[in-house]
Amino acid sequence: MLKVEDLKRKTNSELQDMAIQLRRELMNLRFQRVAGQITSTARFREARREIAQIKTLQRQNALSKALS
Repeated sequence: MLKVEDLKRKTNSELQDMAIQLRRELMNLRFQRVAGQITSTARFREARREIAQIKTLQRQNALSKALS
């Protein structure tokens, strides 16, 4: 699980790349679940939460830039 402090230090492009990577991982986890190969279902929750944290930080950055 990622720390919010670590995410805050990253640029928007790095956050975007991380979000894309996590979405791909989530898709692969779904395929593994259908095939019966998945070992840890908890990773679904972690990936979804990390994506949500990244999106929240991106939105906060956009709003702070718009207000300044």
